Amino acid sequence: MATHALEIAGLFLGGVGMVGTVAVTVMPQWRVSAFIENNIVVFENFWEGLWMNCVRQANIRMQCKIYDSLLALSPDLQAARGLMCAASVMSFLAFMMAILGMKCTRCTGDNEKVKAHILLTAGIIFIITGMVVLIPVSWVANAIIRDFYNPIVNVAQKRELGEALYLGWTTALVLIVGGALFCCIFCCNEKSSSYRYSIPSHRTTQRSYHVEKKPPSVYSRSQPPSSS
Repeated sequence: MATHALEIAGLFLGGVGMVGTVAVTVMPQWRVSAFIENNIVVFENFWEGLWMNCVRQANIRMQCKIYDSLLALSPDLQAARGLMCAASVMSFLAFMMAILGMKCTRCTGDNEKVKAHILLTAGIIFIITGMVVLIPVSWVANAIIRDFYNPIVNVAQKRELGEALYLGWTTALVLIVGGALFCCIFCCNEKSSSYRYSIPSHRTTQRSYHVEKKPPSVYSRSQPPSSS
């Protein structure tokens, strides 16, 4: 029952991580406009994402434009686009493998050992996906903080951390925890199976005792002792 609960929890966290990965990939709020110096009242907010940039005017109207070329992005956003696309594919693959490895599914048969290895593979992919999500999010955040405190950068070009970065950190944590749960399930199954095979049954013990303690044969009892 405990293993089944861990499977449900791991699958739920993996599904949330998969949805979060896709959401972070498509969200334009990676970089948002900063309120610095006398810019207390700003009528335009600028958002920069992996696929488009948006301008929101006085919380009424928002216009978004897709980037004309990949070269229009900064190097950190270019790498983030590729890594987040790879993470989206990996999270979907791990989620489907986790479904196949559940005990309640019959697509892979009733072999619990095969299902345990499938869950282990899904857990490892979830953990790797979490690390892949963590790399571009932290990289972009580091670039934003570096430019924010750089006096050479113009004030109008400075940006702040957007909502997509905070969601990306949360998503990476959820993916890693979900993958760790699947790995724990595999370890628990291996320990229980090894413990089950290491203890001999009561019937086997009695049978081996009777084999070792054979009664003397008729021939040995009828044969007189030899005289020296």
